[in-house]
Amino acid sequence: MNLDDLRRLDPKNPGAWPAPIKLAALAGLIVVIVAAGAFLDWKDQWETLERARAEEVKLKETFLVKKREAVNLDIHKQQLQDIEQSFGALLKQLPNKAEMDALLTDINQVGLNRGLQFELFKPAPKENLSEFYAELPINIRVTGSYHDMGAFASDVAALPRIVTLNDISLATTKEGALAMDAVAKTYRYLDEEEIAEQKRLAAEEKAKAAKAKGGKKR
Repeated sequence: MNLDDLRRLDPKNPGAWPAPIKLAALAGLIVVIVAAGAFLDWKDQWETLERARAEEVKLKETFLVKKREAVNLDIHKQQLQDIEQSFGALLKQLPNKAEMDALLTDINQVGLNRGLQFELFKPAPKENLSEFYAELPINIRVTGSYHDMGAFASDVAALPRIVTLNDISLATTKEGALAMDAVAKTYRYLDEEEIAEQKRLAAEEKAKAAKAKGGKKR
């Protein structure tokens, strides 16, 4: 069959076409139907299938993570217990509200025992509150020898309660003595009522932030 034979085909009477032409036309029709079906219907189904496969991969990854966590659950429990014990030990190094005055006296006494003269010992009027503890900065200025100041810093670090010396600066006075300015920071743990109040304030701040964020979106 040549090109002239194809030109002589009557499109209105496909039944009279030769068998090879009929088969070729049928194959072409099938291809068009399949292509149209893929575009109009199967495309969405294929995308749904791909999303399902991606979700399956994520679920498998999540399962493996959860499985590893379950296998190590006893280890995590032991680690949590160790952390709680360590936290309890650290908490014991923090005085409560009633013990703060005694701690301030201890800091002052440590300096006097080393022969230092306190020219300033001024606790901040207000504590800096955190979720579980309060920080009290104390501005101090002492005069004495360099050796005694070093011993004072060592004695403060050796106190049974946590006290740190910050923002230390040294200068020579008019009398020729050495003066040290520093901020001593000590800490105490909050009682149950104070912790509850801190949580309440934190919740209020979070609610205000969420409300403000919602207002900006509008």
